[in-house]
Amino acid sequence: MPDIDPNTDQLTQFREICEPKMAKFKEALEECNERVNGKPGTLETCHQEMIDYINQLDHCAMPKAFKSLK
Repeated sequence: MPDIDPNTDQLTQFREICEPKMAKFKEALEECNERVNGKPGTLETCHQEMIDYINQLDHCAMPKAFKSLK
């Protein structure tokens, strides 16, 4: 496990470690954002893509975070 700074938010650090594995979900979110930003007045949101991305990111990070608890 990489060095984790105990003086900063460890969950954020674990999410950063997991982020490269979530490229598929981040790409879907970015594509949605581009689509929404390209359509003025659209009712489409990227809510589901954001939920999917954060859910997968936390699914990866949480076990690491709990394992590091003392």
